[in-house]
Amino acid sequence: MSEEPKPRRRQARGERRIAQLLEAAANVFCASGYTATSTNAIAREAHVSPGTLYQYFPNKEAIAIELGERLLHDMREAHGQAFTAENLALPLPGLLDAVVDPLIEFNCANPAFLALMHGSDVPGRIAEEHDELHATLLTRVEEVIGHYAPALSAADRSRTAGMAFAAFKGGLDLVLAAPEGPERDATVAELKTLLLRYLSPLVEESAAASPAVATRPGASGIHTP
Repeated sequence: MSEEPKPRRRQARGERRIAQLLEAAANVFCASGYTATSTNAIAREAHVSPGTLYQYFPNKEAIAIELGERLLHDMREAHGQAFTAENLALPLPGLLDAVVDPLIEFNCANPAFLALMHGSDVPGRIAEEHDELHATLLTRVEEVIGHYAPALSAADRSRTAGMAFAAFKGGLDLVLAAPEGPERDATVAELKTLLLRYLSPLVEESAAASPAVATRPGASGIHTP
């Protein structure tokens, strides 16, 4: 009985060490990219020996997979906060705030996400999960556009969703490159303005074309994660 806490303490130390190594890996991936990163560089960043690193991860790929899976999980949580049925009751500017803010917050807090996911030599398992998440996000955007502009055809909704999503991703690069503070806030505001000016005419045209279409919450067909 008295020896029970020891495994738990060892497990807690192990979890802290893994978190330390993953944080170091995220920093090095951001600085050097996945392909140029080595396990020795990660060990140096974590202030541990390579031997200590290999106690927890057999190679760089295993580190990237663990980090990527954690980041993908957190990203799903972020878009779960954004794409909700409740947000569909908001006017379009409010909806953009509700969708854009958590996604930008996630990417600003986790710059390793883009550095890892866009690497040319990223492990296939992570690339596949990222592609699946990308497709899910695009579907969510298309559902939202279908709610606000129900008169659009399926082809138009798909095209509009793709364009809006591409605009967001391009703007996100500028947001991440901007210094934290007023400049980054202004860049975020500019991105929202761009999306609003692109989507507003489509919403207005759709409303004029089908004024009788109901937009009550819950009738949109949007799926909550």
